[in-house]
Amino acid sequence: MINKKNKKTGDVENWVYSDKVREHFFSPKNLMLKDPKKEEFSAEGQVGSPACGDVMKIWIKIDKKNERIKKLKWRTFGCASAIASTSMFSVMVTEKGGMKLQDALKIKPQDIMKRLHGLPARKVHCSVLCDKAFRQAVNNYFRNTKQYSRIIVDGAKIVDKNLNITDKDIESAVLDGAKTLQDVQAKLKVGVGDPSAIPEIEQLIRFYNEKYYG
Repeated sequence: MINKKNKKTGDVENWVYSDKVREHFFSPKNLMLKDPKKEEFSAEGQVGSPACGDVMKIWIKIDKKNERIKKLKWRTFGCASAIASTSMFSVMVTEKGGMKLQDALKIKPQDIMKRLHGLPARKVHCSVLCDKAFRQAVNNYFRNTKQYSRIIVDGAKIVDKNLNITDKDIESAVLDGAKTLQDVQAKLKVGVGDPSAIPEIEQLIRFYNEKYYG
């Protein structure tokens, strides 16, 4: 358990981390502290901003013959949940000979949290960032191999450029119970590093709350 003081309310909040989260925080898997050699990996992806506290960078090595992920290394600057999420994800996509790209892309943030036996509500955004960094790396792999037609376009509008948070992410947060800007920020940290995005974020929150809850 970690005690943390809420800067806005002054209250002390208790965050309970599972044994699995602590394992991946204290003994992270596939961590790489130094930049790799040139052409050691097939592609890389990065998401996040120092302004909001979490930055995730992922490198992937793809077997071109069968598109299995042979290696995934990462470096994350952030909290225990951010480190544990990325560590667990790296295990998930490389275990048992490596997942195929098409299967790895189907992994959802909820899948990462399930393998970690849960995350505190205020730390859900950590697994979301991990998912986004991986997708960026895969898109860069498609660009590097000139497979432009396979680049993933979610059809969503980016509302926070620092974190690559889209309107679809806001919608998912509202469907997950977020009612206010503070609720959404607790899940995604959206707008923390990019305050200019807050008016649009608040408008989207109102829109989706009215759409789904009347």
